Amino acid sequence: MPTAYIIVTLVTAFFTGSAAVTYLIGHEYPKAQADMKGIPRRYVPVLGSLLAAGTAGLLIGFAVPPLGISAAVGLVLYFTGALIAHLRVGSRNLIGWAVFAATVVTDLVITLLHYL
Repeated sequence: MPTAYIIVTLVTAFFTGSAAVTYLIGHEYPKAQADMKGIPRRYVPVLGSLLAAGTAGLLIGFAVPPLGISAAVGLVLYFTGALIAHLRVGSRNLIGWAVFAATVVTDLVITLLHYL
């Protein structure tokens, strides 16, 4: 496996996995973000579960490539939805989103180049 694919996927899994943990343990930051975006707090664990599933899919993708590709696509869609949520309420604080979005898009591109 090419080194770039492995490194980018592991970095992406670390970022999304860390975010999933903060959402799932009930940390205050995801709750505050949900409040700011007008998303009911009951969806915070659901969003964390989606991040966790995407993270697991990326890692399982080392052994099952179609699952890794699907997980990368799902994470790109997740962060597209996050951008829409930010813009819907007029939030221009997009640095955190940009870091995550750049990471998952890079992972998707490198994964597709690696397997296709």
